[in-house]
Amino acid sequence: MEKKLKSFERLLIIMDELRQKCPWDQKQTLESLRHLTIEETYELADAILNNDPEEIKGEIGDLFLHLVFYSKIASEKGWFDVADVLEKVCDKLVYRHPHIYGNVKVSSEEEVKANWEKLKLAEKTNNKTKKSVLEGVPVSLPALVKASRIQSKVSGVGFDWENQNQVWEKIEEEMIELKDEVNKVSDNDNNHKRIEEEYGDLLFALVNYGRFINCNPEDTLEKANRKFISRFQSMEKLSEKQNIKFHDLTPKEMNELWNKVKLEEKI
Repeated sequence: MEKKLKSFERLLIIMDELRQKCPWDQKQTLESLRHLTIEETYELADAILNNDPEEIKGEIGDLFLHLVFYSKIASEKGWFDVADVLEKVCDKLVYRHPHIYGNVKVSSEEEVKANWEKLKLAEKTNNKTKKSVLEGVPVSLPALVKASRIQSKVSGVGFDWENQNQVWEKIEEEMIELKDEVNKVSDNDNNHKRIEEEYGDLLFALVNYGRFINCNPEDTLEKANRKFISRFQSMEKLSEKQNIKFHDLTPKEMNELWNKVKLEEKI
């Protein structure tokens, strides 16, 4: 523990020195750091998918720096300092884990999540009690992540399907509704809006199903993206070895290359 505290203290000291002596660090504001923090978060996400411990360690460090940086700027404004930040999150964790720090009894992860959402709803923010369990979902979240968070939050207060078969039936229902709209002979804007709506409903249902089969939609889609990129680039290399420009291949020849790449992956 002493080593951890010393390392954190060292980071705080360095942050103070950078704000005093470095022209770039002196210039930074909460707003100027915002997009950099988003970028760092995605870099950490990439490192996790790459399963690279050294890369993960480095990216976590970068995020630590940003959090300390925000706290330093806030302290200069007289708002709060890093100690206030840490105390607040500690208080929050104790409050939201009454089964650890109180007398509440739970028997499953689901009960923990349900209690968590109920406690969040009851908390007061800016002297106002939250009126909706969904108020905590950031507006700027990517749509796929937002769908997942929405479904998780409403599930925490009991609004959910009973089992994954019900969700699958919903997916099949949404597929039929989408297909019906696509098959309608119409080019008007209203028809396209209905297609978009049904397509969105299908995506939302698929995200929900992922929760029931323990597949995070963002992670699994990114893995699918990477797999496709890898396979497609392997196709391009095979085409190059055959001295054929890729865009000159017929669809049938492209499909043959695709199947060849897939077969080689299994060997």
